[in-house]
Amino acid sequence: MAEALHYRHLSDVAAEIRSGALSAVEVTQHALDRITRLDPRLHAFAWVRAEEAMRDAEDADARTARGESLGPLHGVPVAVKDLCAMVGTPTRAGGFFSTGFSSTDTATVVTKLQHAGAIIIGKAQLTEGAWGTHHPDVAVPVNPWAENRWSGASSSGSGVSVAAGLTYGAVGTDTAGSIRFPSAANHLVGLKPTWGRVSSHGVFPLSDTFDHVGPMARSVLDVALLYEAMAGSDPLDVTSLTEPVGDCTSAVRTAQLRGVRIGVDQAYALENLDGPTFSALTAAIALLKEQGAVIVDVRVPEVDAILPLAVTAAATEAAISHAASYPSELDRYGQPYRDLLDLGRAATAVDYATVAIWRREFRGALHRMFAEVDMMVAPVLPIAPLLASQMKASVGSSPVDSAGFMRYTIPFNLAGVPSLTLPMGHTADGAPLGFQLIGPALSEATLLSAGAGFEAASGFATRHPDL
Repeated sequence: MAEALHYRHLSDVAAEIRSGALSAVEVTQHALDRITRLDPRLHAFAWVRAEEAMRDAEDADARTARGESLGPLHGVPVAVKDLCAMVGTPTRAGGFFSTGFSSTDTATVVTKLQHAGAIIIGKAQLTEGAWGTHHPDVAVPVNPWAENRWSGASSSGSGVSVAAGLTYGAVGTDTAGSIRFPSAANHLVGLKPTWGRVSSHGVFPLSDTFDHVGPMARSVLDVALLYEAMAGSDPLDVTSLTEPVGDCTSAVRTAQLRGVRIGVDQAYALENLDGPTFSALTAAIALLKEQGAVIVDVRVPEVDAILPLAVTAAATEAAISHAASYPSELDRYGQPYRDLLDLGRAATAVDYATVAIWRREFRGALHRMFAEVDMMVAPVLPIAPLLASQMKASVGSSPVDSAGFMRYTIPFNLAGVPSLTLPMGHTADGAPLGFQLIGPALSEATLLSAGAGFEAASGFATRHPDL
């Protein structure tokens, strides 16, 4: 039976639009109809560009008819996280504070996606200010796989929109796990690129030196296509990297795991996991080995002691990001986000310097480890996605109380190295589980190639929620 249009891969839809088998108008209208039907229940979008997206789709079809050169994403609807400025839309960053962006501003990542031909169908909802909880007046995005389960952290709307077939890919951002958490929770592939690989110009910051901008989609090839469109040097962002992006899509299409050296720290990666996560991760490692990967014992430097201070350092940078609006707009903030900003404002120079020194040493230790292996494997979370009711009950606790939740994520934001999240199964009640492949700086093509090999062997990319 043919795959439903909304669950086809981005790469396949783009190919059918180029061939004339589908039109951009047909695909965009289908996505908008699905959003109209499902998003009142799923709450994935902060803003839907219905009229504008249809005009963009009509223009895309006109270009096709004229025989013009088409970009790799031509006519395909995608979503951008509502941290990304875009002309004609507000940028709320999950809250009601002033972000400093006007309706005439556009983030570089949006411009690049449009240049590649993508139709920006809307702006995905997120947690307030891109930290851990949603503003109390914002409806929380609902996990389409298990509606009683967490849908991920700040890129929750991006994750839900793609998993539910409301769009074919989305932009996420990751400060402490916010591409990886919703990718794992929604059975998606997510890439946190090397820091600076994707421009942050026009993206409202949570924590400037922790933030990574990257793609989320339902297959590794789709993520590679989005990444190639998004990545690259940007004169408007002096921190963007100038090295060539490379041909990641070719790396995916010729994927193999044979001979790839994958490091596993048994204590770090496999101890203190819940039963479903341990079972799924050991099975994933076994499949990697079965497909020819060479599993190598490695040792990840101790991370637990730094986690509370890492959260504090991120909060300190968040306080800088919000200096123009906090505390002057105090009443526009939810209490959990006020707590985060107050934590950052109260931190000492010693707190921040301790993390700065640690991140330099951790990055150096990883560099030495990656001289022995091509990548390492780790869970995204130590447990299956929590019940939504459990997440709601945690609101009001100190931001530092959640530090242990970021054991497998925030250290690699500090290091600035890339990570690819992949599905690895489900719990008994249907909640998705994911793991990550983590590599040295600028190893995105290698990670995507290995991820594609795992995906082909596992078959996970063919599974979708029943919506």
